[in-house]
Amino acid sequence: MAGTSLSPRALYTEVAELLRQRIFSRKLSPGSWIDELKLAEEYGISRTPLREALKVLATEGLVTMRVRRGAYVTEMSDSDLADVYHLLALLESDAAEIVAVKATPAQREELQNLHDKLEKATADQGRFFEINEAFHMRLLEIANNRWRDQIVADLRKVMKLNRHNSLLKAGRIEESLAEHRAIMAALAARDPAATARSMREHFKNGQEAAA
Repeated sequence: MAGTSLSPRALYTEVAELLRQRIFSRKLSPGSWIDELKLAEEYGISRTPLREALKVLATEGLVTMRVRRGAYVTEMSDSDLADVYHLLALLESDAAEIVAVKATPAQREELQNLHDKLEKATADQGRFFEINEAFHMRLLEIANNRWRDQIVADLRKVMKLNRHNSLLKAGRIEESLAEHRAIMAALAARDPAATARSMREHFKNGQEAAA
């Protein structure tokens, strides 16, 4: 990223986003040490905004700060992954239950449009992942609990640290799509219990595929 231009406004937030994308793309891999001097030189900044950015990422769980050793990209253990999926299943099934009852026709149409795009994206893993995440985040927005949204957003960031993306498993995209169809059918029926159950099953299968 040599020559990257950073604006003076909230510099550390821009640096945090640059580092976040490096982590998600595996340019900074889980367990790797973050060389503050090298990055500060590369970005043409002092270490102060870089350290502030690292604090932001540590709060999100993407970076682990070690006393007298510096910052490292967080590594996900099997236990960590199970915990993240467990919490996501609880939070998103609760949101889905609310949406099944309270979503307006326009909001249901939004979710249906995202699902339709998902149906057409099975040949492109990257595109499928992008639309899948958009669907889940829109469902959360419709459920309208900003505290839950914030927690889920951070958990989803941490989930990206997993070395084995569940969608990379053979046949998982097709399975995931079938699970989304079940969620959509339950939403269309305005059945909160079935919607929550389908969402929990979706995360259960995702966890098994990611293990």
